[in-house]
Amino acid sequence: MGMDITVLVVDWAHLMEIAPDDRLEVLQESAYADDESDEADAGWVWPAEADRAWLGRYEFGGTLGSYKPHFWLVQAWEDVRGAAGTTLRTALDDFLTALLWSGPEVESDAEHVDAGVFPSEDGLWRPGPLIARGPRTVAGLHRCWQKAAPALPQLREPYAHHAACPGRWIADFEEFTELLSGWAEVVGEAQQRRWGLVGLPL
Repeated sequence: MGMDITVLVVDWAHLMEIAPDDRLEVLQESAYADDESDEADAGWVWPAEADRAWLGRYEFGGTLGSYKPHFWLVQAWEDVRGAAGTTLRTALDDFLTALLWSGPEVESDAEHVDAGVFPSEDGLWRPGPLIARGPRTVAGLHRCWQKAAPALPQLREPYAHHAACPGRWIADFEEFTELLSGWAEVVGEAQQRRWGLVGLPL
């Protein structure tokens, strides 16, 4: 899992106006520009250029753009999910399954791309995680997070016993919840704007 990822919130109406065959390329070109003001250690980056105002980029703190922490987030959840109550387990299962990509397979890519975003699954594979979730999916993910968040503290003790792994990207419960909260921040921002979200391989 040596790939990198950039995560965007995107004005979906604007994206849908772009020719389907061009959408992925336009997203990739628009995510970054030769502008030092775009650089950030963590949090939101909002491009200053008017022609890029239809998207914002979220930088996950401490990940250096690497996808590895997100992969280990899923592994940590697998280690501890048996200790979660039904509401939390169902909500986080749905939240993470919809967002986090697990391998370079066309089928895996298609599971994380809403229908109609790209012209077909043919040629969709890229060497890295590809995520595209429209406003309707985002609204559902936001509801999942609202159910999961209040119950997360119940995982602190079982996490220490079953999932803590010093030296791993997600070493403890604090790092687990911090990265989860980053995804919740992305989903929440997209929901508030009634936008979608996109994860692109770098």
